[in-house]
Parts: sequence; structure tokens; C-alpha cells
Amino acid sequence: MTSENSANSRFAAIARLKSHRQQNQWSLRDLFASDGGRAQRYSATANGLYLDYSKNHLREETLQLLLDYAQQISLRSQIDELLSGGNINNTEHRPALHTALRFQGEPRNEHELAVADCRAQMRDFAERVHEGQWRGFSGKHIRHIVNIGIGGSDLGPRMVVEALRPWHRTGIAVHFVANIDGADLSDTLETLCPEETLFIIASKSFSTLETRHNGLSARAWMLGAGCAETQLAQHFVAVSSNIVAAQDFGISADNIFPMWSWVGGRYSLWSAIGLPIALACGFDVYQQLLAGAHAMDRHFADTPASENLPILMALIHFWYRQCWGATSQVVLPYAQRLAKFPAWLQQLDMESLGKSVDRQGQPLHYPSGSVIWGTEGSNGQHSFHQLLHQGTDLIPADFIAIRESTSELHEQHRWLLSCCLSQSQALLQGKSLREAHRELEDQGYTHREAHALAPHKMVPGNRPSNTLIVEKLDPFNLGALLALYEHKVFVGGCLLGINPFDQWGVELGKELGAKVYAAAGAEAPEDWDGSTRELLKRLF
Repeated sequence: MTSENSANSRFAAIARLKSHRQQNQWSLRDLFASDGGRAQRYSATANGLYLDYSKNHLREETLQLLLDYAQQISLRSQIDELLSGGNINNTEHRPALHTALRFQGEPRNEHELAVADCRAQMRDFAERVHEGQWRGFSGKHIRHIVNIGIGGSDLGPRMVVEALRPWHRTGIAVHFVANIDGADLSDTLETLCPEETLFIIASKSFSTLETRHNGLSARAWMLGAGCAETQLAQHFVAVSSNIVAAQDFGISADNIFPMWSWVGGRYSLWSAIGLPIALACGFDVYQQLLAGAHAMDRHFADTPASENLPILMALIHFWYRQCWGATSQVVLPYAQRLAKFPAWLQQLDMESLGKSVDRQGQPLHYPSGSVIWGTEGSNGQHSFHQLLHQGTDLIPADFIAIRESTSELHEQHRWLLSCCLSQSQALLQGKSLREAHRELEDQGYTHREAHALAPHKMVPGNRPSNTLIVEKLDPFNLGALLALYEHKVFVGGCLLGINPFDQWGVELGKELGAKVYAAAGAEAPEDWDGSTRELLKRLF
């Protein structure tokens, strides 16, 4: 199909969906009232996850139009191309084989052989640290691991380490440093003992600005504590593809874990970038994480679209983005240990779908990615849920609930789950003006007072949400949850006709950052904008 035909096909599909929306009434209350089995029919399960998508503006015809569109763009063949290692990342001329990082069983090809070797290296290293065989320059055991990375080299492992806190091994504490702001590193190091600290420098190129400078400062900290340059290798390992730069830093070639061009940064926690997870929890726990993600890969590959969790979630998101004007989506994990999940998902989704041209480089004439945001429940209820309930924008929500308590405070967990369910219920049903008026009169307000106050207490309702129930927040289910969202984002890229695996827009800021740094304290070039020139004068 030519680029022009492809674009025309997408316009036609979106036009059909928009017409369908305009021709129907869309009251969620009415949809439930007229269909007693709606919650059962608009749900699906896979790998310890249960998806209730019934609180969306969907009819059978809606789903069929969306599924027809998926078939029209040959979504299944695109999924097959992804999973088989095809040249799916067309602008960088390479595959996107993050699914190969979590294969199970015996390796079947060169990629899986390389992954198997890396896993063996990770297991050996983690065991040496845990058993006290790897020691610092003074002979002390390693007690603290500091991961220095940014973006995909930070967000994924940081989120997983926090989520799997019940599996943490005693005697080892894992810390994360990402920001170029020196306070991030100095605040982390101020309570650590250099003789008991090991750093992981996580950077594919070993030249990322923030990681490079934090690594050099950590190196100086270690040397200042009495570590000889010849002993730095006892305190630094790297995850990188730039072996020479890592060795020049003082890291032994034996302690450099590989990265590959066929894995994007935001998909890399399944690679040696996940080393902090293995160190925090043990390699066997890390393997369970991989197994859960692989199980979701199989579900994605083998399950019909009408029952396929990633496909359904992507289609629903597409429906609201293209036909309802939804510019953002809020993600609400009702689990304190998933507090970093929205930040991880922000990079995954917005770096992937924040594009303005299609795979052939032609301008998009329809909306692309959405703003992804959120925080852990129930904290969000006391900050931004007011906007969700009474604001003027329609903002679809993903609620994530953990059925089994992650602490021993079971009564509080019951309240947590109750808060989660009540928020999605409130988004659906709202409170009409008449209901608000009657409620106020029942509370003793006069008719006049109730009439004046009722508009302020009215809640529109009719606002959509998904609810994902995770049976238990364990390594396997967490792996499945993360892979679910990875595949949802990929399908989103297919629906939009864009390449979700490049991120050229990130590069411009990096290029200009180096030029601004060089101009600090000097005369800025005359052709720069007046704002940047003036700000430079005030800051330096």
C-alpha cells in the first residue's frame, strides 16, 4: 500500500468512527442500565491480569469498527514482524527485539544466544556480590549499589526495584542517580561508605551527558576516599556497548555488560540495564519478571484481537484520541509500590508516539500521542481528581488495583481497593443537578440555598475508565503488566501509522545544550533568539 493510499485509508477509518460517534447517544449510565451483562462481556484476562473495559463509550458496533480498522492495517502481520525480528524500526534500519530479552527455554538464534550469555554474566556477578566474594578496595563487603543512568537506563529498573520491595535481599541497598543536578548524586552519597559502595554506569554510548558527569563525580568521590586508580574496577561496572570508553574510565572489560542496537532504551530493563533488579532481589526473582513478560508476549502473539489485552487497550485509546478529543490519559496505580509506574510509562508512551510524521515521513493530519500522567492512589484523590470529576476536559483513566495486599495492614488495603472502585464509579455515574439539589435539601438546606449550591456540587459523570486488576504484585505479574503496556504502545503506533521506536526529537535539545554550555559566560551568537541570549546573561 502506498503512503498516499495508507493515509487515505486511515482518514476513511477515522471518519467512520467519528460518524458512528455522532450518530449515537453515549450515556454510560444508560449503557449499563440496558445491558445487565455488560461488565462480563467487556472484560478479558491474561497472565494474572483482569481487564474491565466496560466503563468506556463502546457498543458492539464500536468495537467492530475498531477491530475492522486493525484488520485493515494488517495489524496481525505487523505484530508478527515485530516478534520475528523484522526491520520494524524503519528509520534506524533495525529490528526492535526487546521481546528476545525475555525468551524462555533454550536459545534459538543469535540474538537469544547473546542474551543467554549476558544472563549468565549477570547471574554470576549478582551471586558474587551477594555471597561476599566481590569486595571493595579495603576488603569490605559491598552493601550499597548506586545505579547511574537516565531515561530508560533509570526509570525501568528504578520502578521495578521499588515495586518488588518485599523481595529485596537483606544486606544490600540499591540507589538510583539520574539528574545532572549535583544534588541528586551528593544527597545519595552523603550517607554511604565508599569502601562498601559499587556503582553501575548504565549508558549504551557511555557518553550521555548526565550519566558521564555523574560517573566522573562518583569516580572522584571514590578516589578521594583512598581508593587507588588500580582498584577502581572493584567499585565500578558498566552496562554499555562502548567498551573502549568504559575501560578508559577504569572499568575492567570483564565487568562490562553488553547492550545491543536492537533494543531501545525505554525497552531495556529486560537487558543488563536490569542488573540493579538482580542485585536488589536476586537473579531468580529477575528471571520470574522475565517469565511474566514472556507470557504476555505469547498472549499478544496468539490471542484473537477481540480478547487481546494490549490490542483492546490501544484501540480504546485510539477511539478517545481521534473521536473524543482526549489529549491526555491518566494512569492511577492503587499501589504505593507502583508509585514510579506512571513516570516509566510516560517515557514509554510519549517518546514512542510523540511524532508528527508517518512511517514514510509524510505529515500526520490527525492527532498522534497523548500526554500520559498520574500518580499512586489514593494520593491523587487529594490533588488532581477534582479535575477528573468536574473539569471541562474528558480524560480517560486507567485504574490499576492489586487484589492481594502488599502489606500486613489488610484493613487499610480494603480501604485502598474501595477508594479505587469508588473513583471509577464516580467518573461513570457522576451526580446530576437534580440529585445534588435533592441531597442538599435532605441535609437541611432551604430550597433557595439548595438551588444556588447544587450547580457547584453537580458532577457530570459519563467519563471513561479501564480497571486492571493484578492478582498479586509479584515478579511474574509485574513483568506481564509492563509487557502489556509495551505492546499497547506498539499497537498505538501501528494504528497511527508511525514508527514508535525512534525518538529523533530528543536529539535537538542535546545538540543545543552543548552549544549553550559553550556560550555560558561568553557572548552568545548574534543569530540566537533574544530570550536565550538574555537568559544566558542572567544565569552565568
